[in-house]
Amino acid sequence: MSSRERLGWTPFLDAHAAAFAGRDYAFARVIEEQRGLSRVSGDVDGWMEISGKFRYEAANAAAFPAIGDWVAVRANVIHHVLERRSVISRAAAGRTTAEQVVAANVDTIFVVTALPQDVNARRLERYLAMAWDGGAIPAVVINKSDLSDDPEAVSRAISARLPLVDVVVVSALHERGLEALAPYLQPARTVALAGSSGVGKSTLVNRLIGRAAARVSTISDADGKGRHTTTARQLHELPGGALLIDTPGMRELQPWLDGDGLDAAFDDVLAIAESCRFADCAHDGEPGCAVADAVADGRLDGDRLENYRRLARETAFEDRKRDKAAAAEHKRRWKQLHQAQKALYRSRDRDRG
Repeated sequence: MSSRERLGWTPFLDAHAAAFAGRDYAFARVIEEQRGLSRVSGDVDGWMEISGKFRYEAANAAAFPAIGDWVAVRANVIHHVLERRSVISRAAAGRTTAEQVVAANVDTIFVVTALPQDVNARRLERYLAMAWDGGAIPAVVINKSDLSDDPEAVSRAISARLPLVDVVVVSALHERGLEALAPYLQPARTVALAGSSGVGKSTLVNRLIGRAAARVSTISDADGKGRHTTTARQLHELPGGALLIDTPGMRELQPWLDGDGLDAAFDDVLAIAESCRFADCAHDGEPGCAVADAVADGRLDGDRLENYRRLARETAFEDRKRDKAAAAEHKRRWKQLHQAQKALYRSRDRDRG
């Protein structure tokens, strides 16, 4: 197996790399990000910076290299990012309307939560929407089972609430239940970890790698929560050949959705809604609402329906903000080009004079 194949290169990438034939590019995968620099591995290895032309022409921050990306490199400089097969994104924190890429070219996302206090079905549904929208397959990993008297009861409750995903209970600290993750950890397949701060992702990384690759912190006696220890995104190669991306904990999560991920995360709600009397039923008191009937007879969790409504409203709001932001960016770039053109004309007039 070549170095590219070992790191997850696929025929999908062959087709896109062909566009750069004859330009003397090497191809490598981004395996770490630190302060504007990317460490890559593949045809070449080492820390790289992006070219000035790339930086100038990039449409937005999401176009820049992210962990898991495949890039075209020449002379220790990144010139292009190859098309992403999947991309896990969220809305950047704060007031700005911008996409933040969490990881690229991911096959599976382990959405990690922890007993006893972090397990939150609504938050998990947000992560699942993010995963499906980006083109990855999610699985819920409930960590710290050693801190619960009945972790399987929690697992059953989450499985009932989230019927479309696998739920695995583990204790990374005591190495219990990790064998259930093996089907996902196949050679050259990429798994990303996502979850709140302090759920034990770093300990899970260390157990899967078999050595202390990530720094960990103990839990607090005051609140039972772990401390945020991962500050950079890294891609690790596991002993069996699988690829694991560790990401910093997310204190807030607003998925960057286009609607498909939301529909996939709540496919059971949409399936029931097909039986509603009216095609545009809002499931809020309309006659003949099959969704309301499902909630009434216990086939659908009422809180799950409410969270679907909330996420749908947030997605619509973010879509409206994106439209405004896109218009403002277009105006800014047009103004920038217009000013450059005027400067060129002034320079020509001086030369003629």
